[in-house]
Amino acid sequence: MVPARILKTLSELSYGFLVLVTAVATGLSCTALLSQSVRTSPNKSWANNFNAVVIGASYIIVLLASLLFCVKRRVTVRLELQKISKAYRTVGRGDLPEPVHKYVTQEYIRTCLIAHESLPKDIVHEGWGQPGTKYSGVRFRRALLDTVPNLDALAHIVIPLHPKLKPHARMLHHFRFILPLLPKDEDGLTPLHYYDSAVQLARNCAREMTEEEFETGMSSAKDIERSLNDCRLEMLEGSTTQLNESTE
Repeated sequence: MVPARILKTLSELSYGFLVLVTAVATGLSCTALLSQSVRTSPNKSWANNFNAVVIGASYIIVLLASLLFCVKRRVTVRLELQKISKAYRTVGRGDLPEPVHKYVTQEYIRTCLIAHESLPKDIVHEGWGQPGTKYSGVRFRRALLDTVPNLDALAHIVIPLHPKLKPHARMLHHFRFILPLLPKDEDGLTPLHYYDSAVQLARNCAREMTEEEFETGMSSAKDIERSLNDCRLEMLEGSTTQLNESTE
């Protein structure tokens, strides 16, 4: 694709060439007519040559009219451009002729309808949220794995000596020190057990996660985060109480 600067340069050169050719052709035609008027005059000279005066005056008038037209056009364009507001302003209905406003409105409505009809509907891609739902545009595998660093950072706040996160460590082993802080269900399993299973699926499973597996993993991550936040608040309250007692 040709750059805009090259196109602009070519356009200016073409316009200059056209003006030059027009000026040369006009000058040659004027010279030819004047010489012909001299040759056809009775005295074969410029003196008392009415035809030469008419021809010269005609070309001068055309030249002045052309210059006047160019100057008038240039001034008109500049004045119209000065009327345009430099600050951003919403174009209203009164700023446009009625046919133009109607045409713009129709095209805008048509574009909106096309964009709406082009949206995917009732399409399910494995591992991705379905369009039109709360998980639209969410990749389950990536979204679940992104919760691991957040939980690890929160665990280090509650337990400063918490081990560093290793790339392929099982969640059940990595978060083993916070296991006693988590509630258990009727089967004796904590949210960490479910979270570990979901993360293992996201890491190692050849197929993509289903929405149910993703929801189970995210729900478990929220339960773990809630438990850690409760522990952190209890630690802050305990520190505040000890500080008050030592002050008294």
